[in-house]
Amino acid sequence: MSQDFKVYLRLLSYLKRFWGVAILIVIGFAINAATEVSIAKLLEKIITAIQHRDQSFTNLIPFLVVLLMFFRGVGSFIGGYFTAVISRNLVFDIRQEVFAKLLRLPSQYYLDNTSGHITAKIMYNVEQLTAASSDSLKTIVQQGLITLGLLGYLIYTNWRLTLIILIFAPLIGLLIRKASKRMRKLSLQVQDTMGDVNHVVQETVNGNVVVKGFGGQAFEQERFKATSIENLKRGLKMVVVQQLNSPIVQFIMSIAMATIMWIALRPEILRDTTAGEFVAYITAAGMLSKPIKALTDVNEKLQRGMAAAHSVFELIDLPEEKNTGTLTPVLQGNIQFKDVNLIYSDGHHAIHDFNLQVKTGETVALVGRSGAGKTSLVNLLPRFQELSSGQLLLDQYAIDDIEVNCLRSQIAMVNQQVVLFNRTVRENIAYGLLQDATDEQVIAAAKAAYAHDFIMALPKGYDTQLGAQGLNLSGGQRQRIAIARAILKNAPILILDEATSALDNESEYFIQRAFDSAMQNRTTIVIAHRLSTIENADRIVVMDQGRIVEHGSHAELIQKRGAYFQLHQRNFEEN
Repeated sequence: MSQDFKVYLRLLSYLKRFWGVAILIVIGFAINAATEVSIAKLLEKIITAIQHRDQSFTNLIPFLVVLLMFFRGVGSFIGGYFTAVISRNLVFDIRQEVFAKLLRLPSQYYLDNTSGHITAKIMYNVEQLTAASSDSLKTIVQQGLITLGLLGYLIYTNWRLTLIILIFAPLIGLLIRKASKRMRKLSLQVQDTMGDVNHVVQETVNGNVVVKGFGGQAFEQERFKATSIENLKRGLKMVVVQQLNSPIVQFIMSIAMATIMWIALRPEILRDTTAGEFVAYITAAGMLSKPIKALTDVNEKLQRGMAAAHSVFELIDLPEEKNTGTLTPVLQGNIQFKDVNLIYSDGHHAIHDFNLQVKTGETVALVGRSGAGKTSLVNLLPRFQELSSGQLLLDQYAIDDIEVNCLRSQIAMVNQQVVLFNRTVRENIAYGLLQDATDEQVIAAAKAAYAHDFIMALPKGYDTQLGAQGLNLSGGQRQRIAIARAILKNAPILILDEATSALDNESEYFIQRAFDSAMQNRTTIVIAHRLSTIENADRIVVMDQGRIVEHGSHAELIQKRGAYFQLHQRNFEEN
């Protein structure tokens, strides 16, 4: 319970800067609550005026009713509008914080969690936070003030009768507590199943070509239906708890009301009470059921929001990428691996006692079967993966001692899976820290990547908007834009995860020339798939199961007739 209280206080801390707006909310709902109490008092006055034939007051009644409704509406609007202001700002602030956190999390987080569950947190769960903060606070303030106002009026009118209502309060509290535990559990399940639904949608959208090509529509529809049914079941269970909770509380309140009416109608009680006072008292007591029902229903919002708060704060509190380095050297490109090991969180030992030195300006090709550890090795350089043991030195600096943003600014990568954004060609080449590059620099990089000609053939040239993932371009064209991005970065270290095996000969020809252009005067590590790149490399390192099995020049390794010779014979096509 104390943990929940801490989480709730943390959630409310986001509302601190809105304290001025909160005062307006309280004022608005206080006006609203005052009109609720005034209705009971007005009834008393109306009945008394009719009994005493007070025509002057009777003439005022229509005006007073309109005035009462006007102030009720004004109070409700002020409270409701400014609650919405806080609510939308809260979602905005936390969503910004969660997104900023996602950008700082280590790569392992994205390996351990599906994109569907990650986006569900930032889109669905953050939205649910308003249920525990502004939405529930609105109900608590608005209905709480009405309840206090009516109770105050009842106590003032007849405190003995009002005690009967208060006797039932612990029973209502116990019922709400029982319902809270059940609703919290179901809220967590609803959020998890929402992540599953989101995951299926994202996979199907991203893989729509495969889904259509292999006739997977029926399978995906069934998968979506199954996850949606799970989400529906959990949601309906929550509704059952919520819908049972309110009638039971209402029933308990009706027992309290019946008891009050039975006692109040006794002649010995009635003798000092006017008809107006009696009707006003019973009306006020009857009006209590509505705010109490609302306060009971707020429990569902509170539990839904608290479950979301736990989920969101759990993400915000995750450890970020380690960035303890303080050095910001200008790297020359000398790389040294010393007894390097990499073990993933699932226990997979990807790199074993790896030793290799790459000199400044040298081109080293990494070859080996799929799963040999080539990509895992190069991911250590920009620290997308952290060393498990050993040393990785850049220009004799330990990689951990270099500030991570400084490190990454000096490494350019062309990955196996080319990532393009739904922006213009120019914005895709001059991305991130490169966004201030001039048009001349962008065009020069595109020309060096042999991309300029096909870019100019696009409808708007460099201003052509690329679709999602750049799928309106061919594989070779996407790759050349990625190479242009790497050339524009002009980093001393270049990593090429070539991935040209699936391209046609013409695309491969242009990409090979683009690679040759990109590799000039840079330390280059190439994960090679085609012979042309490998044969031109200064050294070839043959890897298997995270270890070096052979290394040397193309000619030396062919003469050895070992692992490289066998790969050469197969022309690397299995990669």
